[in-house]
Amino acid sequence: MTNVEEAQFQQAREQLQITKRAIQSFIVGQEDALNQIIWSMFAGGHALLEGLPGVGKTMMIRTISEAMELSFSRIQFTPDLMPADITGTMMIEPNEQGKQEFTFHQGPVFSNIVLADEINRATPKTQSALLEAMGEQTVTVIGETHSLPRPFFVLATQNPVDLEGTYPLPEAQMDRFLCKINIAYPRKNELKTIIERTVTNEKKDIQALMNSLDVIAIQKLATKILVADDILDFAINLVMATHADHELAPESVRAYVRFGSGPRGLQSLIKIAKVRALMEGRYHVSVGDIKQAALPVLRHRLFLNFEGEATGISTDRLIEDVIEKVSVAETV
Repeated sequence: MTNVEEAQFQQAREQLQITKRAIQSFIVGQEDALNQIIWSMFAGGHALLEGLPGVGKTMMIRTISEAMELSFSRIQFTPDLMPADITGTMMIEPNEQGKQEFTFHQGPVFSNIVLADEINRATPKTQSALLEAMGEQTVTVIGETHSLPRPFFVLATQNPVDLEGTYPLPEAQMDRFLCKINIAYPRKNELKTIIERTVTNEKKDIQALMNSLDVIAIQKLATKILVADDILDFAINLVMATHADHELAPESVRAYVRFGSGPRGLQSLIKIAKVRALMEGRYHVSVGDIKQAALPVLRHRLFLNFEGEATGISTDRLIEDVIEKVSVAETV
């Protein structure tokens, strides 16, 4: 590695750490969730946030957009929301010559960060309107394709307890999300700090510490992080062990999993691990990076069978069993 590249890596790491600390000065706790959102964004992917109402999901995403000086839009998903409400629509307007012509009016999806609030409340038809945007970073309206701004992130939220009037996300759309991030309920001391910051003090504005060009540059830099063959083999074994018929699968996976993670899960695992290594100041991915990335990357890519659904076992527990089994196999 040249001195110039080393300086770029150090500058990127410092920029990420300073930005993270600035966000933490506004967001109380939630360090794991914040880390995972940052990993997802700089890995160039989208994230699904799951947590109880009022735990600060929207505020966290809005604060991130302000700290990175990225355009932000919020879409409240409801059963009557139409695809055109997301992507935009063609409207008839007079031109300079006074003649009527069709003009495309951009929808809220044309932002750097799109908060898809309660995404599971919209109908499958509306949910699918995000598929092209998330996968191709383009939107097609009446046969005309429009490019979305770069960088582009969809950060979607869903409520894990209120299932009335919701439409579960299809497996194809779940797989589009790089990570599924659980937002924990604040602890007692964190609740006290939240009250002190939000009720008794005036709201302060956060200072922008990077911009869209910085985000794109760091994304490209993260792809240069090295992955040794033995680390890649460890990641592959983790993904393969999520399949019930694989020799490394633990007993819990054999008993409760119908389908395991596909190749996109492995790609996501490596992408996230690279960003984590960059944030930790390393030029190569470690086994620890893979293990830390495994839960958010794989928890929505394991599909339980009837027994798994009936017993209520969590995919996090299954992934922890997979990590333990593969780690032991690696040392034998």
